[in-house]
Amino acid sequence: MNGLFGINGLLGYIVAVLLVVGLAVGFGFAAVSIQKSQATNYYKIDNQANIKMKSKDNAYHYKAEH
Repeated sequence: MNGLFGINGLLGYIVAVLLVVGLAVGFGFAAVSIQKSQATNYYKIDNQANIKMKSKDNAYHYKAEH
């Protein structure tokens, strides 16, 4: 039983599993809350005829509606 309940034994395994599960739950909750807030954040496209296929200026055509 040397080291069975030490940080390299069973206790360390349990701590590592709880840490990974906690991170998964935390990131999942953050993803759901971000999706909820952004689901109703619509945007409008201005000057559709002037949008080019590859251009940095295309960002100016999107207008967020709050």
